[in-house]
Amino acid sequence: MRVLIFGATGLLGRPLLSEWKEDEVRGVGSKDVDIRDVEQVREAVESARPDWIVNAAAYTDVDGCESNRELAFAVNCRGAVNIARAAKSCGSRVLLISTDYVFDGLSTSPYETGHPRAPRSVYGHSKAQMEEEIEKLYPTACIVRTAWLFGVGGKCFPDTILKLTAARSEISVVDDQRGSPTHAPDLARAIIALCRAGASGIVHATNSGECTWFEFAREIVHDAGLSTVVRPTTSDKFVRPAPRPKYSVLSPRSLHAYGVAMPHWKDALRDYLRARHEAGIS
Repeated sequence: MRVLIFGATGLLGRPLLSEWKEDEVRGVGSKDVDIRDVEQVREAVESARPDWIVNAAAYTDVDGCESNRELAFAVNCRGAVNIARAAKSCGSRVLLISTDYVFDGLSTSPYETGHPRAPRSVYGHSKAQMEEEIEKLYPTACIVRTAWLFGVGGKCFPDTILKLTAARSEISVVDDQRGSPTHAPDLARAIIALCRAGASGIVHATNSGECTWFEFAREIVHDAGLSTVVRPTTSDKFVRPAPRPKYSVLSPRSLHAYGVAMPHWKDALRDYLRARHEAGIS
């Protein structure tokens, strides 16, 4: 199987490249191909002639999207549509990454794939519109929604917490937002399995279990063997440009339907800390 990965230098793209064995895999980053450019995308796809294309490229600065709406939609929506259109033209299957931010965060039980979209941020709107356009353009495409992504070598919540604890004896973290942390290598393995299974439609993929950001931070500090005190606080103490979902746990039912399951987020965190240590990151 031939595979082409867009966004191959990012937080998810790197583990996709390293985890994908036994297939012919090519990765391109933003310096190689600007997915906003139709011709660049078309040339990359026609050159690779892949059986599957995975789009891991995105503008994921949630707060930055609020003040850069045009860029958010250009990358997250139109860029993804460019990829899907090129894939369809070449007869390639395509898998695109979406987010829990397509929901309003008002639920009290895990979101199923068919729950109505109701984004509250520019980032969420850009991804929701992408989903809607892809469903019309390429109905057999696979859209994988994920949440709270973290991994070695990129900006993510555990990295931020570990940097804060190096400078402070006490930190406060919001305890009124609940979701499921997702380790990039675990998500990469799930995506590989979905492609090999010929997945289509919307699939939810996160590590199992759920927690608040405070509970996640407390576990990070504990597992890292640090003495920093982590205290709970509320979202109104940390006002951000983009609204955050209060609840964004995604149901794994759609993932399990393909015989794919992901580890618990606590096990994933330990894997992350181990990989971070092996990479020599303090």
